[in-house]
Amino acid sequence: MVQGTIVGNPEKMICAVGPLETADGDMITVAGSAKFLKKVARTLAGAVIVPRDFQLDSRILVQVDNPMAAFAKVMQYFYPPPVASPGIHRSAVIGKNFVIGEKVAIGPQTVIGDGVTIGDRVWLQAGVVIADHVSIGNDVVIYPNVTILHGACIGHRVIIHSGTVIGSDGFGFAPDGQAYHKIPHTGIVQIDDDVEIGANNTIDRATFGKTLIGRGVKTDNLVHIAHNVIVGQNTVLVAQVGISGSVTIGKNAVLAGQAGIAGHLSIGDGATVGPQTGVGKPVPAGQIVSSGIPEMPHRLWLRVQRLIPRLPELSKKLSALEKRLRALEKNGGGK
Repeated sequence: MVQGTIVGNPEKMICAVGPLETADGDMITVAGSAKFLKKVARTLAGAVIVPRDFQLDSRILVQVDNPMAAFAKVMQYFYPPPVASPGIHRSAVIGKNFVIGEKVAIGPQTVIGDGVTIGDRVWLQAGVVIADHVSIGNDVVIYPNVTILHGACIGHRVIIHSGTVIGSDGFGFAPDGQAYHKIPHTGIVQIDDDVEIGANNTIDRATFGKTLIGRGVKTDNLVHIAHNVIVGQNTVLVAQVGISGSVTIGKNAVLAGQAGIAGHLSIGDGATVGPQTGVGKPVPAGQIVSSGIPEMPHRLWLRVQRLIPRLPELSKKLSALEKRLRALEKNGGGK
Protein backbone atom coordinates (compact mmCIF):
# COMPACT_ATOMS: atom_id res chain seq x y z
CA MET A 1 0.00 0.00 0.00
CA VAL A 2 2.76 2.48 0.89
CA GLN A 3 5.70 0.92 -1.00
CA GLY A 4 7.50 0.44 2.31
CA THR A 5 10.22 -1.89 3.57
CA ILE A 6 9.42 -3.95 6.68
CA VAL A 7 12.09 -4.26 9.35
CA GLY A 8 11.17 -6.94 11.89
CA ASN A 9 8.36 -9.49 11.98
CA PRO A 10 6.34 -9.27 8.75
CA GLU A 11 3.58 -11.51 10.23
CA LYS A 12 2.63 -8.99 12.92
CA MET A 13 -1.14 -8.40 12.93
CA ILE A 14 -2.19 -4.73 13.04
CA CYS A 15 -5.80 -3.87 13.93
CA ALA A 16 -5.85 -0.07 14.22
CA VAL A 17 -3.86 3.17 14.07
CA GLY A 18 -2.94 5.49 16.90
CA PRO A 19 -0.63 8.29 18.07
CA LEU A 20 2.97 7.51 18.92
CA GLU A 21 2.55 8.26 22.64
CA THR A 22 -0.56 6.13 23.31
CA ALA A 23 -0.67 3.43 20.59
CA ASP A 24 -0.70 -0.14 21.89
CA GLY A 25 0.72 -3.38 20.51
CA ASP A 26 -2.12 -3.90 18.02
CA MET A 27 -1.68 -0.46 16.44
CA ILE A 28 0.55 1.13 13.84
CA THR A 29 1.78 4.69 14.30
CA VAL A 30 4.12 7.16 12.62
CA ALA A 31 7.32 9.03 13.44
CA GLY A 32 8.04 11.39 10.58
CA SER A 33 10.51 13.88 12.04
CA ALA A 34 13.52 13.99 14.36
CA LYS A 35 11.33 15.14 17.26
CA PHE A 36 9.25 11.96 17.08
CA LEU A 37 11.99 9.57 16.01
CA LYS A 38 13.56 10.14 19.43
CA LYS A 39 10.45 8.58 20.98
CA VAL A 40 10.28 5.43 18.84
CA ALA A 41 12.28 3.34 21.31
CA ARG A 42 9.70 4.11 24.04
CA THR A 43 6.49 3.59 22.09
CA LEU A 44 4.32 0.54 22.75
CA ALA A 45 2.96 0.54 19.19
CA GLY A 46 3.07 -2.74 17.29
CA ALA A 47 4.72 -1.06 14.29
CA VAL A 48 6.00 2.37 13.35
CA ILE A 49 6.13 4.07 9.95
CA VAL A 50 9.51 5.83 9.73
CA PRO A 51 11.80 7.49 7.15
CA ARG A 52 13.62 5.19 4.78
CA ASP A 53 17.01 5.55 6.50
CA PHE A 54 15.84 5.09 10.11
CA GLN A 55 16.96 1.91 11.93
CA LEU A 56 16.01 0.47 15.34
CA ASP A 57 16.27 -3.26 15.96
CA SER A 58 13.91 -3.31 18.96
CA ARG A 59 10.83 -2.19 16.97
CA ILE A 60 8.93 -3.35 13.91
CA LEU A 61 9.38 -0.60 11.34
CA VAL A 62 7.87 0.24 7.97
CA GLN A 63 10.47 2.36 6.18
CA VAL A 64 9.05 4.73 3.54
CA ASP A 65 10.06 7.82 1.60
CA ASN A 66 7.33 10.03 3.08
CA PRO A 67 6.09 8.83 6.49
CA MET A 68 3.18 11.27 6.88
CA ALA A 69 1.81 10.58 3.40
CA ALA A 70 2.12 6.83 4.03
CA PHE A 71 0.36 7.16 7.40
CA ALA A 72 -2.47 9.09 5.75
CA LYS A 73 -2.99 6.17 3.34
CA VAL A 74 -3.01 3.70 6.21
CA MET A 75 -5.55 5.80 8.12
CA GLN A 76 -7.76 5.93 5.03
CA TYR A 77 -7.62 2.14 4.91
CA PHE A 78 -8.72 1.72 8.53
CA TYR A 79 -11.21 4.62 8.44
CA PRO A 80 -12.71 4.80 4.95
CA PRO A 81 -15.12 7.69 4.36
CA PRO A 82 -18.83 6.93 4.79
CA VAL A 83 -20.72 5.97 1.66
CA ALA A 84 -24.27 7.18 1.09
CA SER A 85 -27.12 5.01 -0.08
CA PRO A 86 -28.13 6.17 -3.57
CA GLY A 87 -31.50 7.83 -3.93
CA ILE A 88 -33.33 11.14 -3.85
CA HIS A 89 -34.99 12.15 -0.59
CA ARG A 90 -38.69 12.88 -0.90
CA SER A 91 -38.22 16.42 0.47
CA ALA A 92 -35.69 17.41 -2.21
CA VAL A 93 -36.79 20.05 -4.72
CA ILE A 94 -35.48 19.52 -8.25
CA GLY A 95 -35.79 21.86 -11.23
CA LYS A 96 -36.19 21.24 -14.94
CA ASN A 97 -33.70 19.51 -17.26
CA PHE A 98 -31.83 17.83 -14.43
CA VAL A 99 -29.16 15.40 -15.66
CA ILE A 100 -28.11 12.89 -13.01
CA GLY A 101 -25.45 10.17 -13.05
CA GLU A 102 -25.41 6.74 -11.42
CA LYS A 103 -25.44 6.01 -7.67
CA VAL A 104 -26.19 9.61 -6.66
CA ALA A 105 -27.46 10.41 -3.16
CA ILE A 106 -29.50 13.58 -2.65
CA GLY A 107 -30.33 14.39 0.96
CA PRO A 108 -33.33 16.00 2.64
CA GLN A 109 -34.24 19.63 1.93
CA THR A 110 -31.79 19.81 -0.96
CA VAL A 111 -32.71 22.29 -3.69
CA ILE A 112 -31.52 21.82 -7.28
CA GLY A 113 -32.19 24.44 -9.95
CA ASP A 114 -32.82 24.18 -13.67
CA GLY A 115 -30.29 22.75 -16.09
CA VAL A 116 -28.06 21.19 -13.43
CA THR A 117 -25.76 18.29 -14.38
CA ILE A 118 -24.43 15.87 -11.72
CA GLY A 119 -22.00 13.00 -12.37
CA ASP A 120 -21.74 9.53 -10.86
CA ARG A 121 -21.46 8.69 -7.15
CA VAL A 122 -22.15 12.24 -5.99
CA TRP A 123 -23.45 12.81 -2.45
CA LEU A 124 -25.39 16.00 -1.79
CA GLN A 125 -26.10 16.10 1.94
CA ALA A 126 -28.96 17.82 3.74
CA GLY A 127 -29.80 21.41 2.88
CA VAL A 128 -27.47 21.78 -0.10
CA VAL A 129 -28.56 24.40 -2.64
CA ILE A 130 -27.44 24.02 -6.27
CA ALA A 131 -28.49 26.94 -8.47
CA ASP A 132 -29.28 26.91 -12.18
CA HIS A 133 -26.82 25.55 -14.76
CA VAL A 134 -24.27 24.21 -12.28
CA SER A 135 -22.23 21.20 -13.36
CA ILE A 136 -20.71 18.72 -10.88
CA GLY A 137 -18.33 15.88 -11.78
CA ASN A 138 -17.99 12.34 -10.44
CA ASP A 139 -17.27 11.24 -6.85
CA VAL A 140 -18.05 14.61 -5.31
CA VAL A 141 -19.13 15.02 -1.67
CA ILE A 142 -20.94 18.20 -0.66
CA TYR A 143 -21.66 18.54 3.05
CA PRO A 144 -24.79 20.10 4.59
CA ASN A 145 -25.81 23.70 3.92
CA VAL A 146 -23.40 24.36 1.06
CA THR A 147 -24.61 26.83 -1.58
CA ILE A 148 -23.32 26.63 -5.16
CA LEU A 149 -24.64 29.47 -7.27
CA HIS A 150 -25.41 30.03 -10.94
CA GLY A 151 -23.13 28.49 -13.55
CA ALA A 152 -20.40 27.13 -11.25
CA CYS A 153 -18.36 24.22 -12.57
CA ILE A 154 -17.17 21.59 -10.07
CA GLY A 155 -14.68 18.91 -11.12
CA HIS A 156 -14.22 15.28 -10.08
CA ARG A 157 -13.42 14.03 -6.55
CA VAL A 158 -14.10 17.41 -4.98
CA ILE A 159 -15.07 17.75 -1.30
CA ILE A 160 -16.89 20.87 -0.09
CA HIS A 161 -17.52 21.27 3.64
CA SER A 162 -20.51 22.76 5.41
CA GLY A 163 -21.48 26.39 5.15
CA THR A 164 -19.39 27.22 2.09
CA VAL A 165 -20.78 29.55 -0.58
CA ILE A 166 -19.42 29.22 -4.10
CA GLY A 167 -20.31 31.79 -6.73
CA SER A 168 -21.46 34.69 -4.55
CA ASP A 169 -21.15 38.16 -6.07
CA GLY A 170 -17.75 39.76 -5.96
CA PHE A 171 -17.28 42.91 -3.89
CA GLY A 172 -17.39 45.50 -6.64
CA PHE A 173 -18.92 48.99 -6.38
CA ALA A 174 -18.27 52.15 -8.40
CA PRO A 175 -18.48 55.39 -6.37
CA ASP A 176 -19.78 58.62 -7.88
CA GLY A 177 -18.96 60.78 -4.85
CA GLN A 178 -22.35 60.36 -3.21
CA ALA A 179 -23.21 56.68 -3.56
CA TYR A 180 -21.79 53.30 -4.59
CA HIS A 181 -23.13 51.63 -7.71
CA LYS A 182 -23.02 47.83 -7.81
CA ILE A 183 -20.89 46.29 -10.56
CA PRO A 184 -22.62 43.15 -11.87
CA HIS A 185 -20.51 40.01 -11.71
CA THR A 186 -21.33 37.96 -14.78
CA GLY A 187 -18.64 35.24 -14.60
CA ILE A 188 -18.49 31.90 -12.82
CA VAL A 189 -16.42 29.89 -10.36
CA GLN A 190 -14.54 26.86 -11.68
CA ILE A 191 -13.18 24.28 -9.22
CA ASP A 192 -10.92 21.66 -10.79
CA ASP A 193 -10.43 18.01 -9.82
CA ASP A 194 -9.25 16.74 -6.40
CA VAL A 195 -9.91 20.01 -4.56
CA GLU A 196 -11.05 20.11 -0.94
CA ILE A 197 -12.78 23.27 0.29
CA GLY A 198 -13.07 23.80 4.06
CA ALA A 199 -16.10 24.88 6.05
CA ASN A 200 -17.48 28.42 5.71
CA ASN A 201 -15.38 29.41 2.71
CA THR A 202 -16.65 32.09 0.33
CA ILE A 203 -15.50 31.97 -3.28
CA ASP A 204 -16.79 34.85 -5.41
CA ARG A 205 -17.79 34.61 -9.04
CA ALA A 206 -15.76 36.56 -11.57
CA THR A 207 -16.73 39.97 -12.91
CA PHE A 208 -16.05 38.50 -16.36
CA GLY A 209 -14.63 35.06 -17.11
CA LYS A 210 -13.98 32.86 -14.11
CA THR A 211 -12.55 32.58 -10.64
CA LEU A 212 -10.38 29.44 -10.86
CA ILE A 213 -9.37 26.99 -8.13
CA GLY A 214 -6.75 24.68 -9.65
CA ARG A 215 -6.42 20.94 -9.34
CA GLY A 216 -5.44 19.60 -5.92
CA VAL A 217 -5.91 22.86 -4.02
CA LYS A 218 -6.76 22.48 -0.31
CA THR A 219 -8.39 25.23 1.73
CA ASP A 220 -8.90 25.38 5.47
CA ASN A 221 -12.00 26.82 7.15
CA LEU A 222 -12.97 30.50 6.88
CA VAL A 223 -11.06 31.29 3.69
CA HIS A 224 -12.23 34.08 1.38
CA ILE A 225 -11.34 34.09 -2.32
CA ALA A 226 -12.50 37.16 -4.23
CA HIS A 227 -13.57 37.63 -7.86
CA ASN A 228 -11.24 36.61 -10.71
CA VAL A 229 -8.65 35.06 -8.40
CA ILE A 230 -6.62 32.19 -9.87
CA VAL A 231 -5.25 29.65 -7.39
CA GLY A 232 -2.64 27.33 -8.92
CA GLN A 233 -2.50 23.56 -8.57
CA ASN A 234 -1.73 21.97 -5.19
CA THR A 235 -1.66 25.26 -3.33
CA VAL A 236 -2.72 25.31 0.34
CA LEU A 237 -4.74 28.14 1.92
CA VAL A 238 -4.85 27.98 5.72
CA ALA A 239 -7.62 29.32 7.98
CA GLN A 240 -8.79 32.92 7.62
CA VAL A 241 -6.72 33.69 4.54
CA GLY A 242 -8.21 36.58 2.57
CA ILE A 243 -7.41 37.05 -1.12
CA SER A 244 -8.49 40.23 -2.89
CA GLY A 245 -9.76 40.40 -6.44
CA SER A 246 -7.71 39.45 -9.52
CA VAL A 247 -4.82 37.91 -7.56
CA THR A 248 -2.89 35.11 -9.28
CA ILE A 249 -1.35 32.44 -7.04
CA GLY A 250 1.06 29.91 -8.52
CA LYS A 251 1.39 26.18 -8.03
CA ASN A 252 2.42 24.56 -4.72
CA ALA A 253 2.23 27.82 -2.77
CA VAL A 254 1.32 28.02 0.93
CA LEU A 255 -0.62 30.91 2.47
CA ALA A 256 -0.56 30.53 6.25
CA GLY A 257 -3.32 31.53 8.66
CA GLN A 258 -4.75 35.06 8.42
CA ALA A 259 -2.50 36.05 5.52
CA GLY A 260 -4.02 38.86 3.48
CA ILE A 261 -3.24 39.51 -0.20
CA ALA A 262 -3.95 42.88 -1.82
CA GLY A 263 -5.65 42.97 -5.20
CA HIS A 264 -4.08 42.39 -8.62
CA LEU A 265 -0.87 40.86 -7.22
CA SER A 266 0.93 37.65 -8.16
CA ILE A 267 2.26 35.01 -5.76
CA GLY A 268 4.84 32.80 -7.48
CA ASP A 269 5.06 29.01 -7.68
CA GLY A 270 6.23 27.44 -4.43
CA ALA A 271 6.07 30.70 -2.48
CA THR A 272 5.16 30.74 1.22
CA VAL A 273 3.34 33.60 2.93
CA GLY A 274 3.66 33.47 6.73
CA PRO A 275 0.81 33.85 9.22
CA GLN A 276 -0.80 37.28 9.63
CA THR A 277 1.28 38.64 6.78
CA GLY A 278 -0.15 41.49 4.73
CA VAL A 279 1.14 41.22 1.18
CA GLY A 280 1.17 44.48 -0.77
CA LYS A 281 3.56 43.65 -3.60
CA PRO A 282 4.25 40.60 -5.79
CA VAL A 283 6.00 37.62 -4.20
CA PRO A 284 8.53 35.84 -6.48
CA ALA A 285 8.50 32.08 -7.01
CA GLY A 286 10.03 30.15 -4.12
CA GLN A 287 10.16 33.22 -1.84
CA ILE A 288 9.22 32.94 1.85
CA VAL A 289 7.69 36.12 3.26
CA SER A 290 6.57 36.69 6.85
CA SER A 291 5.32 37.89 9.28
CA GLY A 292 3.10 40.89 9.83
CA ILE A 293 2.58 44.07 7.81
CA PRO A 294 4.24 44.75 5.44
CA GLU A 295 5.67 41.46 4.29
CA MET A 296 9.41 40.96 3.97
CA PRO A 297 11.73 38.11 2.98
CA HIS A 298 11.87 35.57 5.77
CA ARG A 299 15.66 35.78 6.28
CA LEU A 300 15.45 39.55 6.61
CA TRP A 301 12.57 39.13 9.07
CA LEU A 302 14.72 36.81 11.20
CA ARG A 303 17.50 39.43 11.30
CA VAL A 304 15.00 42.12 12.25
CA GLN A 305 13.61 39.99 15.06
CA ARG A 306 17.08 39.49 16.50
CA LEU A 307 17.66 43.25 16.48
CA ILE A 308 14.42 44.32 18.15
CA PRO A 309 15.44 43.40 21.75
CA ARG A 310 18.67 45.40 21.28
CA LEU A 311 17.00 48.57 20.03
CA PRO A 312 17.00 50.38 23.43
CA GLU A 313 20.74 49.67 23.86
CA LEU A 314 21.51 50.70 20.28
CA SER A 315 19.47 53.88 20.71
CA LYS A 316 21.54 54.87 23.77
CA LYS A 317 24.79 54.21 21.92
CA LEU A 318 23.61 56.24 18.92
CA SER A 319 22.64 59.16 21.17
CA ALA A 320 26.04 59.04 22.86
CA LEU A 321 27.82 59.03 19.49
CA GLU A 322 25.75 61.99 18.31
CA LYS A 323 26.70 63.97 21.45
CA ARG A 324 30.38 63.18 20.92
CA LEU A 325 30.14 64.20 17.26
CA ARG A 326 28.49 67.51 18.13
CA ALA A 327 31.17 68.20 20.75
CA LEU A 328 33.95 67.48 18.26
CA GLU A 329 32.36 69.74 15.67
CA LYS A 330 31.96 72.51 18.23
CA ASN A 331 35.62 72.27 19.21
CA GLY A 332 36.78 72.16 15.65
CA GLY A 333 37.76 68.54 15.80
CA GLY A 334 35.39 67.47 13.11
CA LYS A 335 37.47 69.05 10.27
